[in-house]
Amino acid sequence: MNLLLAEDDAILADALCEQMRASGFSVEHAPNGAVAQYLLAKQQFDVVVLDLGLPMVGGIEVLRQLRQTDASLPVLILTALDSLEDRVAGLNAGADDYLTKPFDFPELEARLRALLRRSRALKASTELGQLSMQRETRSAQVRGEMLELSPREFDLLDLLLTHQGRVITKEQINQAWSGDRNGVLTHANNANGANGPANASSATGTAGAADSSAATNAVEVYIHRLRRKLEGSQVAIRTVRGLGYLLELERA
Repeated sequence: MNLLLAEDDAILADALCEQMRASGFSVEHAPNGAVAQYLLAKQQFDVVVLDLGLPMVGGIEVLRQLRQTDASLPVLILTALDSLEDRVAGLNAGADDYLTKPFDFPELEARLRALLRRSRALKASTELGQLSMQRETRSAQVRGEMLELSPREFDLLDLLLTHQGRVITKEQINQAWSGDRNGVLTHANNANGANGPANASSATGTAGAADSSAATNAVEVYIHRLRRKLEGSQVAIRTVRGLGYLLELERA
């Protein structure tokens, strides 16, 4: 379970990260609103814990912008702001739950697991246009006709449908296939200078480039196959040049 913790109190954030990881969550920490927005754009999360008093970009603004691209990601506000007006504002901005500080960690964990159960129930079956998907049986239909999908094709469709209307990069697709859902952040960190030893061998670099090229080609092949199978579904996979792909209803 991938969790984003957006909290500017370093001591509280460290304690929460430790407790959540001990409870089985994979946690990414954002110390301000700008980092939270970056992580939400680059990684896939199952749930978000969001403080309202974040520096740089406030929690309410982070939430409002998130809801413009993702209406279903569960968000729990965790804040010291406890007035009725604050609660109403947070919930109206798109939060699914609201917990005030100070709090007990068992209650926070119980609320997060309740949000995750609710989210999974809503996501068990998804429809868009004439396309429908059932995740428990790993099946999909177009106009009631069963699609013959390989495991990779189903995972690709699941990823695109889960984030319909939102760009998914080739890197994210490869990481979904490999089960490495945290790899986007690792890649981003590497791009910003954490590239490992400077004396890596040229042979390793060449092999890495070849692997990257093969992975990119594989994504393109599966996108092409999936497009053909979605014909007549009123759903299209659109290429966003230089960024990736998004799933959307066909334009009239």
